[in-house]
Amino acid sequence: MSTGGAKDGELQVVAAPEKTKPALPPLPLAARTGSTALVEYTAPVLKEEEEDLEVKLRRILENVPVRVSNTSGSSAGSGSGDFHQYRQMRRREQDRLARMDADYQRRKELAEFNMRREERMKAAEEQTEKKRLKRQKKKQRKKEKKMKPNAGGEESRREDDDDSDDDGDETGN
Repeated sequence: MSTGGAKDGELQVVAAPEKTKPALPPLPLAARTGSTALVEYTAPVLKEEEEDLEVKLRRILENVPVRVSNTSGSSAGSGSGDFHQYRQMRRREQDRLARMDADYQRRKELAEFNMRREERMKAAEEQTEKKRLKRQKKKQRKKEKKMKPNAGGEESRREDDDDSDDDGDETGN
């Protein structure tokens, strides 16, 4: 029964009708204004709750280090090296905690030192100010004596000499 078609196992070549190109979608507004990008990025619109969660998740992912080392598969049994790996991880963690404690102690001591230092500096400054005022008062009194007309003459000179003698006695003690 031959119908003029291909026999079993033979191929027949037939011309396919020409396909027309599908029309392109219209260009987005940004592409029309001079942008050469094929696809313009638009940020997804999130609800306020979702946005807060996204911010928190991003902050966690940025700040928390991910450390996965020497993991064994889920089907693996406890091998001969697992104890040594455990000891090494435990030692690393203990070292990290010891460094944190030492850093805390160092910062605490430094803060206490700075506080005591500031107190000492303040006390020294107060003493210096007190002595400065005393020197200025003494100098002012001396100036006033010199500026005062010498009615007594010799008496004022004797007082000045006595003042200078007193200074010598104070340094001598």
